[in-house]
Amino acid sequence: MNLPIQFTERVRDDLVKRATLSIKSKKRQAYGADPEAGNKHVTYWKKRQNAYRGQKGKGMSRVPRKITVRRGMQIYGEGAEAPNTRGGRRAHPPKAEKDFEEEINDKERRKAIRSAIAATADQDLVTEKHAYEGEVPLVEDGLEEIERTQDLKERLEELGLSAELSRAKDKKVRAGKGANRGRKYVTRAGPLVVVAEDEGIKDAGGNLAGVEVSLVDQLNAEKLAPGAEPGRLTVWSEKALEKLDEEELFQ
Repeated sequence: MNLPIQFTERVRDDLVKRATLSIKSKKRQAYGADPEAGNKHVTYWKKRQNAYRGQKGKGMSRVPRKITVRRGMQIYGEGAEAPNTRGGRRAHPPKAEKDFEEEINDKERRKAIRSAIAATADQDLVTEKHAYEGEVPLVEDGLEEIERTQDLKERLEELGLSAELSRAKDKKVRAGKGANRGRKYVTRAGPLVVVAEDEGIKDAGGNLAGVEVSLVDQLNAEKLAPGAEPGRLTVWSEKALEKLDEEELFQ
């Protein structure tokens, strides 16, 4: 069948990367220190010369202190509040109000999606990242009616994706501290299945490692180019391509 006009777009790595990072930036969770952290002490220390119970000339560092002893002209206490003291505030803490979102123009975003779609039909880009040597793009009829994981796996194997499914099952322990923070394993991105409507195939694909199922009108740069690298192995249903063409999606 003739491919929609979206497949004729020039592959722009820079636009795909920008659109992908924009999506990732919107998923970042805000973090920061309590604005009052380290500033809840009652401190007292005079720094003026000749001040009553002042600190000049006593051989002490001039930092705010929690006064514990007052004896004649002398006062004693431990430092507090200043960044160089125990329990004091941080000098430049991360601010919870910081906005991490990276905006992107709608025209650029749609062009990035068209570019990522075109990359799924580029033989060199796809074979470089996946264990597949056949022709692309892969187009299959009747994907929407699949409801069982085993049926979807058999259909993908019939298309010659046995090696790719095996590759996607491999995972390794993450290097570094992320292994202790709920991100122990690094998984691989396998084939993307694009359909026009969901009649149960999303649940079926959720049990296959590396396989992702998406509706054609919900595509974005991150799904088509995980890691901001265009050229993901994609299986298109015929209805999805028809909908992509008829509704002029992402134009």
